Amino acid sequence: MGSLCPGQDRRNITVDDYTCPNCGAQVEIFSHEVKVKCYNCGHMVYKEKLPSCIDWCAAARQCIGEERWRQLKGGD
Repeated sequence: MGSLCPGQDRRNITVDDYTCPNCGAQVEIFSHEVKVKCYNCGHMVYKEKLPSCIDWCAAARQCIGEERWRQLKGGD
């Protein structure tokens, strides 16, 4: 069995509401998605910021190493 990033555990998925820029309907985008089709008008709705594992994954420091994690988070 191959190893997966600990952040890929689908039991920890979250959801955020976004407003469709075309029709104003509320759509849900899950944490593992980048875009979804609006349920109302079919327009593609994109996340405002693309997800990065260093922003949400508790194992990011372990995966990429302390030094690189600090660089990416702006700590150096």
